[in-house]
Amino acid sequence: MSASPPEENDRVPPFVAAARIRTVLVGTQHPGNIGSAARALKTMGLSRLALVAPERFPHADADALAAGAGDLLAAATRHAGLAEAVADCHLVLGCTARSRRIALPEQSPRQAAAAALAAAAQGQEVALVFGRERTGLDNDELQLCHAAVHIPANPGYGSLNLAAAVQVLAYELRMAWLAGLAAPAAAAPVAAPASHAQLEGLFAQLAQTLEAIDFHKGRAPESALRKLRRLFLRCGLDAREVRLLRGVLADAQRMARLAGERAGPLS
Repeated sequence: MSASPPEENDRVPPFVAAARIRTVLVGTQHPGNIGSAARALKTMGLSRLALVAPERFPHADADALAAGAGDLLAAATRHAGLAEAVADCHLVLGCTARSRRIALPEQSPRQAAAAALAAAAQGQEVALVFGRERTGLDNDELQLCHAAVHIPANPGYGSLNLAAAVQVLAYELRMAWLAGLAAPAAAAPVAAPASHAQLEGLFAQLAQTLEAIDFHKGRAPESALRKLRRLFLRCGLDAREVRLLRGVLADAQRMARLAGERAGPLS
């Protein structure tokens, strides 16, 4: 099926926000799915593709199924892990089936598209993350996401092909962009939002500080850290707020060290 005729597309201004939205495929097993995903993106005006540890790429099957989107494959970035692929992102949306394993805010594709476009319009980097064909995203990867995107497929048969899922999100992004062409431009943010790498630095320092002040009292720290991570992600911290919080944590760590020195060794 072909897209709209060229004369119609010529009247549409460039999809500028697309330059700040990347699609990240994690651990893709079948190279043909990478090519089909590239085709799905290009038909909707998206061009940024990042591949995290693909099993087979480059591959002839990817080239064949890209069907004219080989430029996206050629420009695709490759990464060893998801954290590296989204390090500079301010909004990370993980596309996944419903799951109770990780307590993430859940969005529909339409809601996710609106959030992604709003962030991109403010100059933020956005990532749409898709997991492996059979197992999706694992718990550690979901922890790196701000929200989970769930496609409301047939509950009796919800097995979507990876490229089909990419097409759904890409279509919603384009439709949201077309609907907003007549809307006034959003005001620039007062302060730059915190990047994924900045937030991960905060979370690492928070974990160290809680350990230093014996917050966990011998309990396993994972549950509390997950809840605190979700709390801070919901707040939408900007870069200055992250620096402020890290300053508070640094002082708490310093006071914990001083208290330990004053107490001296146990007799």
